[in-house]
Amino acid sequence: MSAFFPSFVAKRSVGKLPFVGIISKCLGCIYVQRESKGSEFKGVSGIITERIEEAFQNKHCPSVLLFPEGTTTNGDYLLPFRTGAFLAKRPVLPVILRYPYRRFSPAWDSISGVRHVFLLLCQFVNYIEVTRLPVYYPSEQEKEDPKLYACNVRKFMADEGNLILSDIGLPEKRVYHAALNG
Repeated sequence: MSAFFPSFVAKRSVGKLPFVGIISKCLGCIYVQRESKGSEFKGVSGIITERIEEAFQNKHCPSVLLFPEGTTTNGDYLLPFRTGAFLAKRPVLPVILRYPYRRFSPAWDSISGVRHVFLLLCQFVNYIEVTRLPVYYPSEQEKEDPKLYACNVRKFMADEGNLILSDIGLPEKRVYHAALNG
């Protein structure tokens, strides 16, 4: 974040978090409602693609930071990627984030945002390990098939980061969270 000050895509509730919400608004965050499957969903993909194109054409425009899994894991697995980051057919800079912790995982997302921030602040120190991989340039075949592009970047990241590919994605994680919350 400090190197590029990118804008990013996040669920709508991020904009309401103390401190984080203000920062996300200043960075030009693209807020999405994940549950929306109507015409707004296509609009989100279009906005993301436009932002990526704008960043490639104008060096003064912020780059776009995307989380293609759409959620977090425990740091050992890589979930299936969504294709939004790959629709623009542009090169991507893959980055792996891991959160080593002792008591509370910063990647935990089965609790409310306010409780999450409170528990983070209760830890004396929160660490993040950032692994920046080489820029991935899509082949002509990948440019024509965003799913293939996403799949190949995911495999590249798993190989480089020693991560396990998981077929369980965000929909299954939602079912798990619903069961946790009754």
